[in-house]
Amino acid sequence: MNRHQLQPPVTTEEVQRLKAGDIVTITGTIYTARDAAHKRLVEALNAGQELPLELQGQIIYYVGPTPAKPGRVSGSAGPTTSGRMDPYTPALLKQGLKVMIGKGRRSPEVISAMKKHGAVYLGIVGGTAALVAQAIKKVDVVAYADLGPEAIRRFYVEDLATIVLIDSTGRDLYETEPPKYALP
Repeated sequence: MNRHQLQPPVTTEEVQRLKAGDIVTITGTIYTARDAAHKRLVEALNAGQELPLELQGQIIYYVGPTPAKPGRVSGSAGPTTSGRMDPYTPALLKQGLKVMIGKGRRSPEVISAMKKHGAVYLGIVGGTAALVAQAIKKVDVVAYADLGPEAIRRFYVEDLATIVLIDSTGRDLYETEPPKYALP
């Protein structure tokens, strides 16, 4: 296990250095989007429309943060289940998306697209939403404000801690680690 620091936008070469199980901290601008926003992004691509954000080298965190309490820039910001984005993810990876952050398994189609386009999937442990919010220093709505918490937001984060769940070669901790803990 190695430790890495990412500052978006990231390159394919940076992503290829990350291996499943590595710890990655992120400082810089990342974007948020859940399934409703992903659907709109792919619909825009299919219609030949310009996207509301440049995906090349970007990081998308699958989160719908709660409203911020007074004096805070964000409310709790825990990851949502990534599988809901799977129908849309290959199209976004083709546009240059390099890093996704969420929780849970990914489909074989997404893993194949990750390998093809040189991308990684990072995880944040569910249940750490309040802790994650401490790493968020600035929030702006970028697009689809009508989606409320599912709008696309731009987060500026400092030292957001993640782990590589699936690397750019397709090595998947959801496949390699459970056998280590199986009962005899």
